[in-house]
Amino acid sequence: MAALHDVVVIGAGLAGLRCATLLARAGRDVVVLDAADEVGGRQRTDRVDGFLLDRGFQVVNPRYDALARALDPADLDLRPFPVGVRVVRGGRSDVLADPLRHPGLLPATVAGALSGLVSARDLVAAARWLVPALVRPASVADGHDETLHETWDRVGLTGPLRRSALEPFLTGVLADDGAATSSAYATLLARLFALGRPGVPAQGVATLPRRLADLARASGADIRLSHAVRGMDVRADRVELDGAATIAAREVVVAVGGEALAGLTDLPAPAMRGLQTWWFGTGPQAPASALLAVDGERSGPIVNSVVMSRTAPAYAPAGRHLVAASCLLGSGADERAVRAHMERMWGGEARSWELLRRDDIPHALPALPPPLRHASPVRLSERVIVAGDHRETPSIAGALVSAERAARAVLG
Repeated sequence: MAALHDVVVIGAGLAGLRCATLLARAGRDVVVLDAADEVGGRQRTDRVDGFLLDRGFQVVNPRYDALARALDPADLDLRPFPVGVRVVRGGRSDVLADPLRHPGLLPATVAGALSGLVSARDLVAAARWLVPALVRPASVADGHDETLHETWDRVGLTGPLRRSALEPFLTGVLADDGAATSSAYATLLARLFALGRPGVPAQGVATLPRRLADLARASGADIRLSHAVRGMDVRADRVELDGAATIAAREVVVAVGGEALAGLTDLPAPAMRGLQTWWFGTGPQAPASALLAVDGERSGPIVNSVVMSRTAPAYAPAGRHLVAASCLLGSGADERAVRAHMERMWGGEARSWELLRRDDIPHALPALPPPLRHASPVRLSERVIVAGDHRETPSIAGALVSAERAARAVLG
């Protein structure tokens, strides 16, 4: 008969690893199973021809409280992006950056605002939208919810700041421009972008789950990779898992992505949104700006693009640079359309950049329409608990918070 463990965690993504750490620290006998050959789930980094390619364009915001509870953010060696965007419209490029953190960009920001990108009415409306979240975030979380577009319409944020900067920027963050996403969630997320310095770990986004795995192992958890779980048999005193080897546990935490949830539980798969990232390698010459670029006219499939190696030099080998371009999955973008759009955003030099890889990520983020739901129940039955960002919010913080709730459910 298979050994009986206290808890088996299915999934070695952020939620599974964090939950395993908390349970192992509490003295539980914990085994983590994952079908992949590396921890991380969606947070994964591959080395391709000397470049570091994350599975899609991803950022880590050190302002997440749940991240600070899980580890020391300094261990990630974060390389922060500039707080601002470069907005491309027609034949011009305008900068909007935080003047307090980037005083050197103040003249460019003033010029960008005076170009017609920011009106006085837009500034007043933007303050009406965001200031309540900065001053009293609980009032946003607990208040009336609607779509982000409905909130912007209500506060009068209808001008070029919204159309040319905010909507394109948030499309890359939410996989939606705000037309279908909870305003409360999107506003609180914008608050964290305003207060924090999101960036990438110097050695790739996979640094985050690898560090969580180190903490889980140090706490006593047993992480077994290349162990796919095909099904569960819930019995009176245990759960038996069918996979690479039969394993039994008193309780099971299902910490898989939303797309795999229905295969292991009775829960329906949540609605998911997809993104696509194109990775290009340049020669020694590359655009000097480290700002995230958006197309203010949305004249092509790209929602944002950035020279990764201007922020995190290790993402590219010596003498070269790495450029990421993200699109909504399902936009029908092909290489020809993406390259044409890259030329409009970066100039003719983009024509010769080497395509390194295209990442299609159909389950990049769980959808989060209004109203902002209260946390979904984590305990499905006496012996089965579920964790993941699909139970909280579609973010790193959501995954980690769900892990904490799952651990508390096991520990009673």
